[in-house]
Amino acid sequence: MAHRSHTFLSAFTGLGGLDLGLETAGFRNIGCIEFDDVARASIRANHPRRRLIEPHDITAVGSALKPAQLGIKRRELFILAGGPPCQPFSKAAQWSHRAMQGMKDPRSKCFAGFIHLIESFLPKVVLIENVQGFVTGRAGALARLRRSLCEINRTHGTRYRISHRIVDAADFGVPQRRNRAIIVALREGGRFKFPEPTSAGSPVSAWAALRSLSHRRWPKKPLRHWAKLLPSIPEGSNYLWHTRCGGGERLFGYRTRFWSFLLKLAKVAPSWTISAQPGPYTGPFHWDNRPLTPAEMLRLQSFPSSWKVRGGHAARVRQIGNATPPLLAEVIGRQIAVLLLGKRFRGNPRLAIANPACKPPAPRPPSAVPPEFLPLVRRHRDHPGTGLGPAPISIQLPDANKARHAA
Repeated sequence: MAHRSHTFLSAFTGLGGLDLGLETAGFRNIGCIEFDDVARASIRANHPRRRLIEPHDITAVGSALKPAQLGIKRRELFILAGGPPCQPFSKAAQWSHRAMQGMKDPRSKCFAGFIHLIESFLPKVVLIENVQGFVTGRAGALARLRRSLCEINRTHGTRYRISHRIVDAADFGVPQRRNRAIIVALREGGRFKFPEPTSAGSPVSAWAALRSLSHRRWPKKPLRHWAKLLPSIPEGSNYLWHTRCGGGERLFGYRTRFWSFLLKLAKVAPSWTISAQPGPYTGPFHWDNRPLTPAEMLRLQSFPSSWKVRGGHAARVRQIGNATPPLLAEVIGRQIAVLLLGKRFRGNPRLAIANPACKPPAPRPPSAVPPEFLPLVRRHRDHPGTGLGPAPISIQLPDANKARHAA
């Protein structure tokens, strides 16, 4: 049970992955700040008594919310935790001239509200989880955060100092390859010692996470357009199978599509990164040649099977894809408790997923390419290399008349 003083305030709560991990590590939530109404419905579904702070917009509440309103004094909050909107710092944003704005992006203005919360509460720990571009991108937020904390230190006599690291969630038992930036700032100064990977040599496989889920709700929709190629691609591969560097037909130029195009899971390996806004042909797809269900995405993010997600299908996928893996958050939370509270933990994290002793079924061999795609077999131009262009080549699927003519 969390000590009264071992509290945390959650900003940009979303589906609650960061919150769930910190709570599992022994900390107590005293409030959530979440702008999205569907995400708030998900929070209520899992925690009916959770305090949802108003106004919900952090740009408004950041400078208005005071510690006394949450029943604590300044400097009593143990952790201020949040994952600001990642779109301005995502990998896709590094390719888009419109999106390559970082802190100039209107969506990043809410980060100023988060900084106001730091100054209002002066928490013992500031914890931020985000995409790699938050700390490494050309328009990242790390410099802004450092300047803001230096100003807070000068004004309030604190000694906030930033430690950050890019971690792969799969190295800590999450059944998903997901590189994330973890930023920790300690009020009393000093470097935060990040936990050592626990599963780097034996990551938890996608099959271990998904094997216990019910099959009754698997989608039965027929494959359409490019998705018809999925049965012809081996487990763990993507469209590159059908380039000069793969073992299939030469349907595409090498590296002319995004990596996630027709990307399939492999039973024996962790999942590829779950996306918040996947396109119709964006993976990862199940090894059974179908889209993943929201329940499967939740498990690959290390949420318990009982976790509830509200909204339509696209809204549920968005919430799941944007969430912090709770198991990763629990590992970070445990490390904070060990270093700052002297706490000792026995055994594996409570949210851990075990690799079973039995082996998964053998992968199915890829099937033949459907005849309608065979007119595309030819020598395609490859991408010439990083920074050399051209833009990814658009290949139009031939219609039936063109296919018959080509044949």
